[in-house]
Amino acid sequence: MSIRKGKNYPYGIHVKDMKELCSNSPIEVMPSPDTVYLCMSQHIGAPANPVVAVGDKVKKGQLVGEASGPVSANVYSSICGEVVAIEDIVNGLGQKQKYVVVKNDGSNEEVLFPEIENRLPPALIERIRLAGIVGLGGAGFPTAVKLTPKSQLDCLIINGAECEPYLNCDYRLMLERTDDIYKGIKYVAKALNVKNIILGIEENKPKAIEAFKIYEDLDVVILKKQYPMGSEKHLIYCTTGRKVPVGKMPFDVGVCVQNIKTMIACYEAIDLNKPLTETVMTVSGYGINTPKNIKLALGTPFTDVTDFCGGMKDGAIKLVAGGPMMGKALVGLNHYSRKTDSGLLVLVDGETNVSQPTNCINCAKCAKNCPMRLMPMYIESYALAGDFVNAKKYGAMNCLECGSCAYNCPAKRSLVQSISMAKNKIRELKI
Repeated sequence: MSIRKGKNYPYGIHVKDMKELCSNSPIEVMPSPDTVYLCMSQHIGAPANPVVAVGDKVKKGQLVGEASGPVSANVYSSICGEVVAIEDIVNGLGQKQKYVVVKNDGSNEEVLFPEIENRLPPALIERIRLAGIVGLGGAGFPTAVKLTPKSQLDCLIINGAECEPYLNCDYRLMLERTDDIYKGIKYVAKALNVKNIILGIEENKPKAIEAFKIYEDLDVVILKKQYPMGSEKHLIYCTTGRKVPVGKMPFDVGVCVQNIKTMIACYEAIDLNKPLTETVMTVSGYGINTPKNIKLALGTPFTDVTDFCGGMKDGAIKLVAGGPMMGKALVGLNHYSRKTDSGLLVLVDGETNVSQPTNCINCAKCAKNCPMRLMPMYIESYALAGDFVNAKKYGAMNCLECGSCAYNCPAKRSLVQSISMAKNKIRELKI
């Protein structure tokens, strides 16, 4: 075991943690809801195809959505009950997606996988694929795909940075389920056939750093508290010194990056024979009565989540799925927990900007702090003008959508939204 300090990078920003609202609150298990809404698109790639029909009885852990391609993921029922609907629903993000709706019958019967006969890499990867495990840090890329790179890797990096303000779910898991995380890490390292394992943790989490000191084959790297330290490319540079070129992926420099929650899901799939049916998330902000870290069934309505946390305060003005920097604003509580959820924030005036944007004042703060060294003001300008060729020329596709530019913009421009729109249009128009 070694503990060392990671490298610094000169860009990015420093934001208030806001983690103290529930960083010392142990994870609470939320009771199963009366009804779950299981989205067939909880991952990057093709949606899962429903394999049940209205009226079917299902058990917890039973397959309800089957992966529809190599980049897709299975979806399992998180409760025991009856399928009461299979329908397109417009969720709190404004997205119309396919859902399998299951009404709880209270019996809590559970289906598990059979024991793995051998724990060689192909069997481990197949179990991870079968369990529907995806990157649980937010991206949602199917984990089994990341474990089958085209070339041999030599390094596995575990992202324990959790640099988003408010969020504490990874931190609490590192304290409460340290050994389970370690076991998951070892299985993933075995699947990849790599010996070099790095765990990067921001310096504002000394208890988590201390918890992993006992593992001799882990290289624990203490990272500077800086946003967006959890970004793959910056995490790779700060822990290994390797630079991922523009347009390239971590495997191009011999690295695979995985998330803390993903490691627990891998452990549970391999040792406990459980598919992915639950997640851990932080519910926080000054607009919620009792901020908590909770473990809950996938598909739980966010109305149930806020009720479990004491309800919302009268002054709540904004809901965010995820963290305040990269999370998505919700139009209401008509949303349902997904594999990739890390938080639900209920914010009041002073925690979020509600003022109208003004014209760009050409201060260049967005460019000065961009961790990808882009010029967001130009990309936004071209995007709003419908000139997506030049938006791409100025690096729209390299944007992390981390929010550093918007955070520092004195004109309160919606830079991330404009750049995200440009990226979607570039893909749509195949520029």
